[in-house]
Amino acid sequence: MFAALMPRRVVLILIYLIGVAAVSGAVWWTAEGRALDQLEAAGQADLTLAGDSIKSELDRFRSLAVVVAAHPDVADVLAQGDVRGQADFLIDLAGKAGPLDIVVVGTDGRELAAASAGALMNHAERPYFVRAMHGALGVYHLLSSRYDRRVYLFAAPVFAPDGPVMGAVIVAADVEAVEANWRGSRPTVFFTDELGVVFVSSRTELVLKSRTGDVRAAAQSAEYPAGVVSALPQIDAQIVRDRHEIWEMDGGRYLPDRGLHLTRPMPVIGLTGEALFDVAPVRQLALLQAAVAGALALAFGAFVFWATERRRTLAEANARLEARVMDRTAELEDVNANLLREVAERRDAQARLHQAQADLVEAGKLSALGQMSAGISHELNQPLMAIRSFAENAEAFLDKGKPDIAQQNLGRISDLARRMGRIIKNLRAFARQESAAMRDVDLVAVVDGVLEILATRLQDEAVTVAWDRPTGPLLVRGGEVRLQQVVLNLVVNALDAMDGGEDRALDIALDVHGGKATLSIRDKGPGLSDPEKVFEPFYSTKQMPTKEGLGLGLSISYGLVQSFGGEIRGRNHPDGGAVFVVTLDRAVAEVAA
Repeated sequence: MFAALMPRRVVLILIYLIGVAAVSGAVWWTAEGRALDQLEAAGQADLTLAGDSIKSELDRFRSLAVVVAAHPDVADVLAQGDVRGQADFLIDLAGKAGPLDIVVVGTDGRELAAASAGALMNHAERPYFVRAMHGALGVYHLLSSRYDRRVYLFAAPVFAPDGPVMGAVIVAADVEAVEANWRGSRPTVFFTDELGVVFVSSRTELVLKSRTGDVRAAAQSAEYPAGVVSALPQIDAQIVRDRHEIWEMDGGRYLPDRGLHLTRPMPVIGLTGEALFDVAPVRQLALLQAAVAGALALAFGAFVFWATERRRTLAEANARLEARVMDRTAELEDVNANLLREVAERRDAQARLHQAQADLVEAGKLSALGQMSAGISHELNQPLMAIRSFAENAEAFLDKGKPDIAQQNLGRISDLARRMGRIIKNLRAFARQESAAMRDVDLVAVVDGVLEILATRLQDEAVTVAWDRPTGPLLVRGGEVRLQQVVLNLVVNALDAMDGGEDRALDIALDVHGGKATLSIRDKGPGLSDPEKVFEPFYSTKQMPTKEGLGLGLSISYGLVQSFGGEIRGRNHPDGGAVFVVTLDRAVAEVAA
């Protein structure tokens, strides 16, 4: 089956590769055409700018010829007719305007005065002079042996007062000075005359080169001496896309091997502007786009091929897997039945475990309620007996007509009733669960409330309390009821630890460090056997039968303090006994104050 599919698969791959090549070729053709269009548009703009630049430079000398022709000193020179040599006013004008030379010529073509030194020439029968003698502005370019450089000549006629032409002024412009501003710039721009000779160019290697290769015609002309003009390297001109002319030539390192050739006629200066723009970047961009398109097409084809092969492979693997699954189904059904029985047994065991834990928690709750009930009876018994005694005394004093003493007894009864109310309120608060959000709580009042609840026990057990009570409130962040539960648990644990001991002293202190408030409670008991475990659930150090607990008090206190964003630590004091330290955040308003 695999061998039968191979030829068909190979054919499909070859067809796809041919399609990828066609797509890449189309992308290359389109991209190169668009890039050449854009290059031609930009090149025409650059060529126009270069032509306008050289024209504006030459126009300056054209205007100079017209202005000098109207100079009164020029008329004087022509009127005298026998002046030979330099004229001061011409030298001054040449120095200010910057031409190569300014010459005054008579009607016979002989030079009468010039700004430069040297032998005077005869311009008779020269095209520019003939045109000036007809009353028009003559323009001419040539490689001058007199100045040993390329020059542009502008011949302006000088009119006599009565009208006829009485001579001409010839201004010679240095072409090398004109092209110096943009020589060496890109792109390659050059200007050719009617003989095809490059007369002005941004590349010196192109100057006086014949684009047409007709060196003989240039040598026979009046513009160029024989042997000066040489031919350009072989140019292979091709028309691409029916509208773009591409030149291929070996012109050296500064000329493109393959360039877009553009032309623009400039009849005002008698030249044709031409430019060469390197098409190598265009070809590279088109090839890059074609390569990207081909790569994407190949990647897509590879992905489709991989997905097809993967799907076929998965289908075969699925068939084999189904066969194996059918073979294993019976075994799995047996194993599944056994697992179901084990799961049922584990669920029963887990249910029993949960029930046992719930029973243990309920037992702990009942024990705590029993201890709380005994505490309430013990705490309220003495105030009730005192209230009864003060009431009987008040009644007796009223009978004896002593209302002042009776009023004192009634006041004591009121104080005892308020004390009983506070005790009951504190006990009820300790018994219930607080769910209110954190707020500012007076830590001093919390400690006072706990000591008031345990006042009778402290007195009965002869416990000395060293409570360094601040004179004012100390506000911390927490819950009043939950914070009271924490302090009560710590004080009760301290009393239980000192039960049966000789030195029964309880030290309570408050300290402030910046934004933190610290409450420390120290007892004189035997200390902690393992301080690292005191906050673990169900861990207890109480060994006396009457004091044995579930070991949940400190664990609950630890969770409550953490819920306030605080910290609780337990350690042994160097002088004996255990110390528990509770650190809480102070109220924001108090810290600011």
